[in-house]
Amino acid sequence: MKKPFLLYGLILIAAQVLHAQEEPEPAQLNSKAAQKIQDLNIAYLSEKLNLTPAQAEKFWPIYREYAQQRKALQRELRAALRDAKTGNSSPQQQQALLDLRYKVKQQELNLEKEYNGRLLKIMNAEQVLTLPKAEQEFRALIINQLQQRRLMQQRKEDFRDQNQRLRQKPN
Repeated sequence: MKKPFLLYGLILIAAQVLHAQEEPEPAQLNSKAAQKIQDLNIAYLSEKLNLTPAQAEKFWPIYREYAQQRKALQRELRAALRDAKTGNSSPQQQQALLDLRYKVKQQELNLEKEYNGRLLKIMNAEQVLTLPKAEQEFRALIINQLQQRRLMQQRKEDFRDQNQRLRQKPN
């Protein structure tokens, strides 16, 4: 019974985070929004994984370390892909890019295996298996909230533009 309320609360908090009333500096907004999303992620994953307080205390430092290393690998690949798109690349450069992609994927797999082994020492296998699905669900939830926010913003702008056109029409 409490899980639907927690999920509903998380969605409401995400909507509030994404629909802030005041307009702070963009860098400040990104920092605040990122922190609030991170806090929501912690709450969401803790609930989905059914972490006990003792498990959560050990889980989060390991998870943060894993997430940072995974992001670094993904940044490396994105940077290489971005560099390849900037100009005409030779077949050798394209092959090197493919090799890098496979190398990064292998490193991600090795990283996941290493951290899953560490997580299995504090959680059961079912919780470890649930983690990727819960991460994916959370990302989908946040993306959906962002899309809804953008849609509402577009509707407000369209409505405002329509009202301005109506006011400007001669009677």
